[in-house]
Amino acid sequence: MTDDEKRPGLVDRALRVFADVRAGEGTSTLILAFSIFLLMVSYYVIKVVREPWILTMGEDGAQLKAYASAVQAAALMFYVPAFTWFSGKFPSQKLVFFVVGFFLVCIQLFWVGSQGEVAWLGFVFFVWVGIFSVSVIALFWSFANDAYTQEKGERLFPIVTVGMTAGPVVGSKLSEYLVDSGMVGVYDMLQVAAAMLLVHGVLYAVLVRRDDIELEANDDGDSSFAAAFKGFRLVFENGYIRWIAVLLILLNLVNTTGEYILSVYAKEQAAEALAAAGQVADEGAFTADFIGSFYADFFFYVNVAAVTLQALVASRLVKYLGIAGVILPLPILALGNYALLAFGMGFVVFRWMKTAENSSDYSLMNNAKAMLWLPTSREEKYSAKQAVDTFFVRLGDLTSAGIIYLGTEIWEFGKTGFAYVNVGVILVWLGVAWILVRAYKTRSAEHEEEQAEETGEPVEA
Repeated sequence: MTDDEKRPGLVDRALRVFADVRAGEGTSTLILAFSIFLLMVSYYVIKVVREPWILTMGEDGAQLKAYASAVQAAALMFYVPAFTWFSGKFPSQKLVFFVVGFFLVCIQLFWVGSQGEVAWLGFVFFVWVGIFSVSVIALFWSFANDAYTQEKGERLFPIVTVGMTAGPVVGSKLSEYLVDSGMVGVYDMLQVAAAMLLVHGVLYAVLVRRDDIELEANDDGDSSFAAAFKGFRLVFENGYIRWIAVLLILLNLVNTTGEYILSVYAKEQAAEALAAAGQVADEGAFTADFIGSFYADFFFYVNVAAVTLQALVASRLVKYLGIAGVILPLPILALGNYALLAFGMGFVVFRWMKTAENSSDYSLMNNAKAMLWLPTSREEKYSAKQAVDTFFVRLGDLTSAGIIYLGTEIWEFGKTGFAYVNVGVILVWLGVAWILVRAYKTRSAEHEEEQAEETGEPVEA
């Protein structure tokens, strides 16, 4: 390689504001960041469609959101083995196109269904969105982990995650504008989301052809029925991956319970707005529009804060504190949030504390969830990660649904009671996070030794 080839280009130098980007790494990193940016725009447009669709399904809309998690977990029992089978049968270059194409077809089918009065379609859509979101995001990070070595990933993932946090800002504000302006109906925004997802798929085609993207070969070749359950088997057999699964179960248990509390607040605010408005032509449409606008505004501020944290803070925390700098802040912040709610803080304070909690989740914690898979094999990155990021994530939601059922149908927890539950869960979550900080260091050292044995290069002291 000549000196000119080693010299960093314009993109490399520009990205050094955010992280340690070396010669030739900038363009692919930027494409990865833009790809996840488009995916998150698509998802947040879909989220704003999802909320009014299920919350206007009668008086129990907020509870239906929680109960949908149980159905998601059941559906993932079938989806994860199917994905595992595909990931073992096809190379990464083809796998990403199959998955993106499948979800594009699903969006079109839901759009057609939204044009008529299809019973329970809002509930089915809510379930589907939960599967879609975790699946495509997990696939993207499996691809990114496959494309980068651990050393590159730790340096460059904070830049990629900027795209992941910036996408929701644009997606939520775009959704709010489309709803409030009346340019596009709520359900027609599905076509906007589909367009973004299509370009996301095209960028995969660009990335797999770049010289600096080196995907690990799929030498499994096992397409048997038993191989379909390999993802679950890897989780249960590997202690390190088991702890990742436990972490995400606890994280999503807390998050889903917190989102239920926010949904209750949102419906209360909509009822107050309806009462203040007096007579309206269509009370259901008024409520749906109010809730849709509330969530679009909430998502916008969450993600502005998330982008700021990601662009200016995340890479520095990783550089100086390692994995601990991005895995510990969220549970600490969440503990303060629900402790305050348990002691009686009101809606305004909770909304802004929830904004801070979610922004930390969407920025710092996203770095941690991506980095934890760097010291793993291709099989673990695609099969086990898909199982963890889909089924086990939704298992946390399912556990929350059970708690919400008990707290609403059997006992009367109220918002304060659910806050106390979250405080207890967060204390366990903090312990698991600390275990993973230590396990990551051990696993990284072992992974470096394995790679050194394969390449014949010495391990750096």
